[in-house]
Amino acid sequence: MQTLQEIASCLSGYDPNALPVEKAQAFIARLVQPVEAIERVPIRSSLGRVLARDVVSALDVPAHDNSAMDGYAVRGQDLVADQPTRLRLSGTGLAGQQYAGAVPAGSCVRIMTGAVMPEGLDTVVPQEFVTVEPMQVIVPAGVVRTGDNRRLAGEDLARGEIALHAGRIMRPADLGLLASLGHAEVPVRRRLRVAFFSTGDELRSVGEPLDDGCVYDSNRYTLYGMLQRLGVELLDLGVVRDEPAALEAAFRQAAESADAVITSGGVSVGEADYTKKIMATLGEVLFWKIAMRPGRPMAIGRIGRDGRGAILFGLPGNPVAVMVTFYAFVRDALLAMSGATLEPLPMLQAASAAAIRKKPGRTEYQRGIVSRASDGRWQVAITGSQGSGILRSMSVANGLVVLHHEQGNVGAGESVDVILFDGLV
Repeated sequence: MQTLQEIASCLSGYDPNALPVEKAQAFIARLVQPVEAIERVPIRSSLGRVLARDVVSALDVPAHDNSAMDGYAVRGQDLVADQPTRLRLSGTGLAGQQYAGAVPAGSCVRIMTGAVMPEGLDTVVPQEFVTVEPMQVIVPAGVVRTGDNRRLAGEDLARGEIALHAGRIMRPADLGLLASLGHAEVPVRRRLRVAFFSTGDELRSVGEPLDDGCVYDSNRYTLYGMLQRLGVELLDLGVVRDEPAALEAAFRQAAESADAVITSGGVSVGEADYTKKIMATLGEVLFWKIAMRPGRPMAIGRIGRDGRGAILFGLPGNPVAVMVTFYAFVRDALLAMSGATLEPLPMLQAASAAAIRKKPGRTEYQRGIVSRASDGRWQVAITGSQGSGILRSMSVANGLVVLHHEQGNVGAGESVDVILFDGLV
């Protein structure tokens, strides 16, 4: 297992005092490893879990050619191209029942959605297109082509085909897919365990008296919400005072119980001395100044020796910076540790409602409100002051405007990238 310094040496242009967002993300991707433990759970309990192994279909889905709608099953070759076709009605095929017997040429079968296609018939004419007479059906010319409205055996999944790939985060449709294959249980990765706490003598938990100069700790609540969305097991260690003994005890408890530890506060210049000294005995840590706004200071570490212990994510103390650095770095890292196959967060292109000042050389995440303009295009307006302590701006916003590392000023009406909060926060 590589040390933090060895990982850093593999990244060209690594500079902990001016680290681009992409470099920090690449470092973390090299650092984290997925949990190995696997458990089998009922398919209803697999929602949101990470699939541990490929699921291979043991049967064709559907198992037989069947009708895609209510109508009349016919032979395509019996239909006359330029005039109505008169067919004899031979019987009815119901869903769940195999039509018995052969169907003579020039005949058809009344059929319901999902019913197995009678042998020799290859096309379904929707019932609203035909005229029904006693024991006969009249099909107008040109309303269907051979093969229309028929679902083929194995069209959805063929026997031996991979239905779901390992690393997938299970969604509602996946549960139905597993049920359609007859699976009662599915192998998933063990849930990731994440411990988190805030540091600072000025912090008070909700419900405690608020002394002069003190503030309520909001970071543990935003972290709780963001972590809940990832489906991990949580250990909230509360507020830890800026004392070496208290910090060391918190780090030890977290590392013994969790795969990852997230702290907020105590990583900026002048605040990190305690953490540096403690981590020198507990493991290893690096302190970064990331070329981003908000969220410049950050710590990354490993608590424990010889590959055992937990990964440390030391986030800034300002509320908005905590959320932005979580989404920029921690979210994907935790998903990778959970064994999930990572997919980049989709970005929406929207026109900036006003000019935005931006210096090249850092990535900025500005809080925005995305809406439809009068012409139907997407537009985004910045929420106002972008201070890293203005948590209300994250509550008002419905997305983050991402101004990339080399990007400069943005003019009114120019397109910018936006990460929508819907489904994320």
